[in-house]
Amino acid sequence: MLIENQHPLNKSIMIALLGKPNAGKSSLINCLLGFDLTIVSRKPQTTRNQFHCAFTIDKTEVILVDTPGVHRSNQEMNKRMNGQAKFGAEGAEVNFMLLDLTSDLKSEFDDLMNGLSISLNETWIIFTKSDLVQKSIEEIDEVFSYIQTKLPQVEKYFILSSKNGENIHLLTGEICDRAVFGPHHYPQGHVSNKNERFFVSEYIREQAFEILRDELPYECAVTIDEFNDFRRDEEGDPEKVQAKISATILVNRPSQRAIVVGKQGIIIKEIGTKARKKIEALVGGKVFLNLHVKVRPKWFKNNFILEELGLPRVQESTRVWRAQK
Repeated sequence: MLIENQHPLNKSIMIALLGKPNAGKSSLINCLLGFDLTIVSRKPQTTRNQFHCAFTIDKTEVILVDTPGVHRSNQEMNKRMNGQAKFGAEGAEVNFMLLDLTSDLKSEFDDLMNGLSISLNETWIIFTKSDLVQKSIEEIDEVFSYIQTKLPQVEKYFILSSKNGENIHLLTGEICDRAVFGPHHYPQGHVSNKNERFFVSEYIREQAFEILRDELPYECAVTIDEFNDFRRDEEGDPEKVQAKISATILVNRPSQRAIVVGKQGIIIKEIGTKARKKIEALVGGKVFLNLHVKVRPKWFKNNFILEELGLPRVQESTRVWRAQK
C-alpha cells in the first residue's frame, strides 16, 4: 500500500551519532546537512539533548540522531545527558561511533564503551578531524582490529574531516546503499523533530559560550519565556515575517550574572545581536529578541529546571525533588 504523496522508490535510514565530548558529532551533522543547524563550541559537552536532524539525498531520507557526549560524572545533569545518548541509540538502524584522531584512539574507544554500557547493533567507526592530524592506514587498521575484538558488530570505518569535507562523499554513498525502502518521516522540508523554541535557546547558549569562552563556566542554560510567532501573514510578504522572543540565561552565581551582562550590558547585547542573526535565518524574517540573566543556584541539580530543559530522569537519577525557588 502506497502512502499518499510518497514516491514508491523512497528509502530511509536512522543513524545515531555516538562519541565522547568534542568528538565532532555536531560538526559532522552540520556538514552533512549543508548548513549550521546544531550548535558547535570549543567547550566540551555543548550538546545536551538528543534530537533528530533529517536531510534527503535523491530519494533517500537520512535521519541523524545527535546525542550528548558520553562521559563519566556523578552530577545529576550529566547523568541525564548520558541517558540522552543511550536513548538516542535506541531504534537506530546504524550507529556512528565517532573517534577523534587527535586523541588516543584505543583509550577513547574504551572510555566510550564504558560510558555507554549498552548493547549496540550495526556500528560504523568514524575517525574525525583528519584535517588536524595525519595517521597512516596501518595505524588506523590496527585500531580498527582492536575495536572489532571488543565490538564484533563493527563493520567498517571512515576517515573524515567535517571542516574540509574529506571523504564525506564516501560516507553518504554508503549511507544511501544501507538505507531500506520505506516512506520518508520528515516530508515537506522539515529537518528536525525539535521545534523552533528549542533551536532558539540553543543559538543563544551557543553565542554565550562563543563570546565569553573561558569566562563563562559550564554552568549556563537558556529557557524560553515567550515565543510569539507572527508569521501568518495573509499576503505572504516575507518582509512582514516577525517573531517576538523573550529568553532567560540561567547562571549559578551572582558573579556569573555580572560576567554575562557585562559593563553597561555590553556582553548580553552582543550575545543577543549575534544570536538574533541565526534565529532570523531559522524563522525566515525579523526577530525581536529580549534577553534576561537570572541567578538560579545549583540549577543543574534542580529537577524541575532539568525537566524544562528537556532532560528527563534516568535510572541513575537522584531521587530528590525540590521545588523551584
